[in-house]
Amino acid sequence: MEDIPALARGCAVLGTGGGGDVRTGALAARRAMETYGEVPLVRLADLPEDALVVPLSGIGAPTVGHEMIYGEDEPRRVVEEVERIFGRPPTAIMSSEIGGSNGVAPVAWAAQLGLPLLDADGMGRAFPEVQMISMHVAGLPADLVIMSDIVGNVVTIRPIDGLWSERLARAVCVAAGSHALMADYILTAAQARGAVIEGTVTRALEVGRSTEGAAEPLAALQRELGAARLITGKLTDVERRTTGGFVRGTATIEGTGDDRGRTLRLELQNENLVAIEDGEVRAMVPDLITVVDTETAGAIQTESLRYGQRVAVLAWPCDPLWRTPKGLETAGPRAFGYDLEYVPVEESVKEESRG
Repeated sequence: MEDIPALARGCAVLGTGGGGDVRTGALAARRAMETYGEVPLVRLADLPEDALVVPLSGIGAPTVGHEMIYGEDEPRRVVEEVERIFGRPPTAIMSSEIGGSNGVAPVAWAAQLGLPLLDADGMGRAFPEVQMISMHVAGLPADLVIMSDIVGNVVTIRPIDGLWSERLARAVCVAAGSHALMADYILTAAQARGAVIEGTVTRALEVGRSTEGAAEPLAALQRELGAARLITGKLTDVERRTTGGFVRGTATIEGTGDDRGRTLRLELQNENLVAIEDGEVRAMVPDLITVVDTETAGAIQTESLRYGQRVAVLAWPCDPLWRTPKGLETAGPRAFGYDLEYVPVEESVKEESRG
């Protein structure tokens, strides 16, 4: 239980602005562990080949997640449907995305269900769309999605591919009030090998612990991530709207101190997608872009961005899986409608800006 604060901090950073506010996930995790006991963290190598792993995540607009909090019934209903379909109970729960609340809340779900948590996820960060997951890149079929909402509905979808899984699941999510719990790409341990990103819960803990007791938290975080600092400044404009089950918009940061006279604009779709300065792209998906408080180095989710906040914008490389042709097709800039050729962040930023 003492690991929850560090896990929450790390997941907030890895969430690149999305995945939901970690505070609600951390509270739920702590309460569940107090009630049901500690959650074992297991490696994929610890599981038998036929072990059934259920990836769980919230789907919808993070702004709605502030008010529509998960109860204990949603994960139970999803797992009951998994057991009905597969004829056996799952062996472990896995976070679909390690970013944001979706990286922390699975601790609560695992505790409630009496299952261990797998030290892995499907992104190594957060992405806004259902098909933007490592299992899709690895070629596993997206032939089953199970969703449950706060009022008790359970929906089982049999999509023909990953893109249809996004369209259909998003429609159900919007009908449920733009927030629901979802299991997809349910797989065995054998199928998971090479199809998930391993060690990401441990990585989130390392990121979260990097600022504990640090004299300069921002510098400590930047070193831990190997990140470039794109700008340090003040948020001067935030345009944000909730539509189609997403939070979309832009945020503008005007530089202060050594960055005075510079302006950086972030393009948002739940997550920070592209960072632009003077018409030049400084960083872009699938690399990670996170806004953090300059004093605490705590990550600020897109739904919490406010005028006047003093922030730094950090960017660092994604997992190599996302730089493959299939990874870029799935979650590169063109997957979000940007007519941009992907350039790795370490090539697009000035070397002197690196920590």
